[in-house]
Amino acid sequence: MTPERRVKIIKSISETLGARFRELNNDSQRQEFADSLRSEAEKLAEAEIREYVTISDRVSIVSEVVSQVKRQCLVHQVIRITRETVNYAGMQDEEFRREVEKILDRENREYMLASVRSELVNEVCASFRGFGPLESLLKDDDVTEIMVNGPHEIFIERKGKLSQLERAFESEEQLKLVIERITQEAKREVNQGSPILDTRLQDGSRVSIVMPPISLKGPTLTIRKFSKDPMTVEKLISYGSITPEIARFLEKLVKARYNIFISGGTGSGKTTFLNAVSNFIPKDERVITIEDSAELNIEGVANLVRLETRNATAAAQDAEVTIQDLIKASLRMRPDRIIVGEVRGKEALDMLQAMNTGHDGSLSTGHANSAQDMMSRLETMVLQGSESLPLMSIRRQIVSAVDIIIHLGRLRDHSRKTLLIAEVVRLDENGEIVLNPLYRFEEDPELTSLNKVVGRLKRTENPMIQVEKLQMAGMTADI
Repeated sequence: MTPERRVKIIKSISETLGARFRELNNDSQRQEFADSLRSEAEKLAEAEIREYVTISDRVSIVSEVVSQVKRQCLVHQVIRITRETVNYAGMQDEEFRREVEKILDRENREYMLASVRSELVNEVCASFRGFGPLESLLKDDDVTEIMVNGPHEIFIERKGKLSQLERAFESEEQLKLVIERITQEAKREVNQGSPILDTRLQDGSRVSIVMPPISLKGPTLTIRKFSKDPMTVEKLISYGSITPEIARFLEKLVKARYNIFISGGTGSGKTTFLNAVSNFIPKDERVITIEDSAELNIEGVANLVRLETRNATAAAQDAEVTIQDLIKASLRMRPDRIIVGEVRGKEALDMLQAMNTGHDGSLSTGHANSAQDMMSRLETMVLQGSESLPLMSIRRQIVSAVDIIIHLGRLRDHSRKTLLIAEVVRLDENGEIVLNPLYRFEEDPELTSLNKVVGRLKRTENPMIQVEKLQMAGMTADI
């Protein structure tokens, strides 16, 4: 039996028995369940294990199931009793913790290590004051993304690798409580009438919530954690995403007020890169950031305005404020630069018009598989906002508005790299947008492998064409 198969069997049996326990209504039923736990685990293991295993392996699996289910039952029992008997709303954290410890000690009938006891107390307290089984994950700096697919499945990304955890929520109700806590802190609303919500935690971590009936497995929660240390260009250099030479080039472009668009797939690091590059903006300028959920962390700019969208609610459908609304509003706020966290719809037309009407130096990001695909996606997004515009007019707007496109990618070894830096220069004789690649990522054939990508951005032989803004800013056009 493979280790993966073993984990799957233990998880399946534990979930089945845990669900049975949660359905019990009185202490006599719970005691009967506890007395028959091992025999029930053995029956389920007999039905679940179809391949040959040794007797010792079978005993080990049953023992692991019993251990996990006992833990689940104990946590469930302590949470239930706490909810029924403790006035936790009016207690300070330390006082509440002591009450939980008393209940745990009273309900637990087996020897328990101090570390395990502390872990269980933390889990129970987190169910009332924190984020339940997600609490420790949110504090773990190595975990970059948390994916909850209903109450019984939690996946994480740690150092670029996805894995499923053995832990889970004790019930759908507990997961809903955590989601409710997130929405209350963000002053947002999600329910059956408005089942989709993008928001953020207080530390800036991005949150996406999808509720039933849209989500068939139960409430779905995705958290992309916000780094405690803001991304800097120095860090991008240390990670190998760019070189010092390219960092100096990007600094020139930002200070010379080139309009820069950052493209890439999901998880390629677009917002992170935008955060780093935006710190080249001169500190005496007025900057307006526009985002679905505020993530950008621009340091040192005193005259900074941060705008965030708002979803419509079931009670007020006209309360929605979109990216498009915020771009229009920002134009009346005397911005030197506008930074749009991500363009994904008809707001693209307003962004391009802003870039074309005296707001040079603007920055934005978008989802695409390549830099050329990003140009096509911008065309499609503009058409969503104005179907009557001729395609050639849209392309001319794009060429006029966007000066530089930077494409990021996530490679086969899960590393994030800058793959291309190119100029958006003109339309060719067929009316297609022409890019002029300035830097392109190339793998080192001698050092790279299937599991480890080694390479760097290399300067192409193409000269830079659009050098007017550099010259007007008193900078050399040599790159």
